[in-house]
Amino acid sequence: MDRLTQEIDDYRRKKERIATEARQRAALFLTCGIDIPELLSASAMERDRITVRLLRLIERERIKGARRHWSYDLNRHIALKQALDRLRGSK
Repeated sequence: MDRLTQEIDDYRRKKERIATEARQRAALFLTCGIDIPELLSASAMERDRITVRLLRLIERERIKGARRHWSYDLNRHIALKQALDRLRGSK
């Protein structure tokens, strides 16, 4: 029974990881037109350029949040930050 429980937990973690990646992919593509698989296979120079762009977008979201702007979206902010972390972690 312990093996079955482990398989269930593994399946749930896998489904959650897939859902998280889909949210990141959608937020990044809708926000700035960047596709994560292409991003991860890009050259170092291209990655640096996109990293700067992501930092600028995150800062803009932070400012919108601080000013309580109507277009601020916490989920977009989180997805951008996660995409940046993923980009930096894959170098």
